[in-house]
Amino acid sequence: MELTLCTIGFAGKTAEQFFSLLTQAGVRRVLDIRENRSGQLSGFAKHPDLAFFLQGLAAIEYEHEPRLAPTPEIRKAYRASKDWPQYEAAFLALMRDRGFPGAVEVHVEGGTLALLCSEPGPEKCHRRLVADLLAGHLRDKGYVVHVRHLATEKAARKKKRKK
Repeated sequence: MELTLCTIGFAGKTAEQFFSLLTQAGVRRVLDIRENRSGQLSGFAKHPDLAFFLQGLAAIEYEHEPRLAPTPEIRKAYRASKDWPQYEAAFLALMRDRGFPGAVEVHVEGGTLALLCSEPGPEKCHRRLVADLLAGHLRDKGYVVHVRHLATEKAARKKKRKK
């Protein structure tokens, strides 16, 4: 079976850009992997509004899986140090401790799945790490998995300039 696993962050996007990226990618389900989905900064991506908008605007299902979010301690340490390799190691250890991907069930049937977090790009975001772990797990089960990071054209150009 072939499937596409997308990642998307809401920060730096208008609601129109966010929902357009999801619909253009053919996303059928959004898995919200934020710990706190009701923060002030979330705007249109705040719970329960996001589930309402996804279903009403694009017939996209919504699920929340906070076990795929970093702990507050991991986030706090990263904010203080800005040490991405340290963050990545701590987050991957947390996922192993939580039994992900084996013990945390992620529904991939029914079409394209998008992992949601807040960061505008995937480079330094846990959603990229979760996508990589999940894609590897699914490939081991015989799936053909394509990982696609959804970003606005402006964000994609900015990323290319940094290389």
